[in-house]
Amino acid sequence: MPITRLRATEAFAARLRPHAGVTFVPAASIETDLRTFSPSEAKLTEKEGHTTDARYSTKRKKVMRLYLVNPANPIVSLNKVRSNRLNRYRVWKPLGLLVVAGLTPPEWEVTLLDENLDHYDYGLLPRPDLVGITAFTSQATRAYEIATTFRAMGVPVVMGGIHATFCRDEALQYVDAVVTGEAESVWKRVLVDGRNKALRRVYEGGISPIAEIPPARHDLLHGKYYFGSLQTTRGCPLNCNFCSVTAFNGGTYRRRPVADVIAELRLIREKVILFVDDNLIGTRHDHLACSKELLQAMIAERLTRPWICQATINFADDEELLGLARRAGCQGVFIGFESPTAEGLMAVGKKFNLQRGRDFRASVRRIQRHGISVVGSFITGIDTDTRGIGATIARTAGEYGIDAANVMILTPLPGAKLYAQMESEGRIRSNDYPKDWRYYTLTHPVAEYKNFSWKELVEEVNLFTDRYYAYPQVLWRMLRFASNRPSLKTFFGVLVANLSYRSNQFLDRRIYANRPEPAERRSQPSVNMMS
Repeated sequence: MPITRLRATEAFAARLRPHAGVTFVPAASIETDLRTFSPSEAKLTEKEGHTTDARYSTKRKKVMRLYLVNPANPIVSLNKVRSNRLNRYRVWKPLGLLVVAGLTPPEWEVTLLDENLDHYDYGLLPRPDLVGITAFTSQATRAYEIATTFRAMGVPVVMGGIHATFCRDEALQYVDAVVTGEAESVWKRVLVDGRNKALRRVYEGGISPIAEIPPARHDLLHGKYYFGSLQTTRGCPLNCNFCSVTAFNGGTYRRRPVADVIAELRLIREKVILFVDDNLIGTRHDHLACSKELLQAMIAERLTRPWICQATINFADDEELLGLARRAGCQGVFIGFESPTAEGLMAVGKKFNLQRGRDFRASVRRIQRHGISVVGSFITGIDTDTRGIGATIARTAGEYGIDAANVMILTPLPGAKLYAQMESEGRIRSNDYPKDWRYYTLTHPVAEYKNFSWKELVEEVNLFTDRYYAYPQVLWRMLRFASNRPSLKTFFGVLVANLSYRSNQFLDRRIYANRPEPAERRSQPSVNMMS
């Protein structure tokens, strides 16, 4: 589609119309508004951590009240904004729930409750007609607690997301219905059945047509997050063994129409955007061509506010792409290096990083020359890792010249090939489900590692932090990055990333100290993995 003709398709524009004309009620009046709410009021009420859409009314149908809940995890250091205010610059809106809100028709009043922002006494809130909960695996423990609370009040609960998809039978013990896969094709059916008090136990969402993804409700939670969030693609062909994205979203790289993305970008009010795509640019030449089309459209439409993304290392291979990304507002890219060794990359299935004998230092430098920062991710506890891996990663991150690094602990997530492998080998040790799901944060040991005890693995992570995030090292990286003449906002973002990673590692150490390793392996309960 020529850039000069970029506009939302008629179908997409129609999806935008019901959400126009939003106004806000002062936060001081929220308690009164929540308890005296009239469906005919044309206003949107807002309180820290949740947003209620109170604009919709209809004479034909009773307005139904829907709560969409994003559960907290008390041990996830990244979400502790009050403990570490730097985290505000590293967290983003729960986009999945915003998309579900966009799918919800006007006869439902939508309230989004985000536990990452606030604590709730659900018994004091107006009683909803239906509750929808999403959860990553690390949120599942809290999700089930919330579901139990609402069901005790006689409120039906529907749960979706990646954990409910792959642990469906477990989830059905705590909720009334489960939505598996992508929700676009089944959500309206869920709402019809919820209104009629006839929920099915399972709704199979599967893979949704990419052009049918509605605009997310970006007006919800406005002002509560530093980052807005947007998704332009779904699916990943790499199928790394530690990742469940391919199992959930499919192995085909699916891209939304450029016009739809441009139209949704206009709805985002936050000054900085995170593209939540698992890989914004894809892996093939045709994927890159589509990425360039989107970047050109953003430039032509002057939608060039700062943004960051995730991508594979081939982001560095195309100078035209890098130039367009910088002009379109790109501040930084998060790249999964995964392991400093070829054996480690083979062990986790990240063969893509081994192609063409890549020089990682040169690749990183090409990206940085465009004023774009590079944050790298590594995994510890791989079967090929040995003692000293923490120091090796710190040294490798320095040699690559990346601007910040994130070190995770190998975690078998439901849906990933690694989970099936470790479960069959009897190596999953944090298996007191659902209580132990809270430790599946990628920062805590949960399995039996080939060459490490839990204490030893934690020591490796701590050693990495002590070396890589020592203040002299942070200062050196900032001075080096400044030589690339980045924007002031990009420089600030890199500094915040370094200080936040460092601070969160010390928060995690307190949790490590209070969590002993199981003395012996427990029997393995089944979590009823669903494909």
